[in-house]
Amino acid sequence: MNSNVKLYSLSLRDVRTYAFAALFIVGNIVFPQLCHALMPKGGLIFLPIYFFTLIGAYKYGAKVGLLTALLSPIINSAFFGMPPVSALPMIVMKGVLLACAASVIANRTKSVSIFAILAVVLMYQVVGCGIEWAVKGSFMAGVQDFRLGVPGMLIQVIGGWAFIKFILKK
Repeated sequence: MNSNVKLYSLSLRDVRTYAFAALFIVGNIVFPQLCHALMPKGGLIFLPIYFFTLIGAYKYGAKVGLLTALLSPIINSAFFGMPPVSALPMIVMKGVLLACAASVIANRTKSVSIFAILAVVLMYQVVGCGIEWAVKGSFMAGVQDFRLGVPGMLIQVIGGWAFIKFILKK
């Protein structure tokens, strides 16, 4: 395991699970608001609702990631109307896929690398886009994140790696 970064798998009985989830949920509320305020379609381009889900699940495990993935979009939608209620099922589904992929890869690699984070992002996006295509019956709807969200995926990979590696050292 990389000596610079400790990875955890917190349980639902650990108060830290809820504390970290709450922090990452706040991040997933503030970051999307900034993206929407700074640029039209900022959410579709920067995919901000997933950023702290990735970090939480990779660093602190599936439970933190799943709490963040489930609650962030619902709270955002309830308080700010974004994402719209009609988009919640796909966003929640992709967030859950992301949390699962991040926690599994972190658990298997026991380290933080740009390639591991890239694998996480590609996994949840490819599977999520396939599910969205199947559910919506539209290839273009399914691949929307790949058409518009590449900048957001790059932010997730590079920013997520840097955040875990340098900001959350312990």
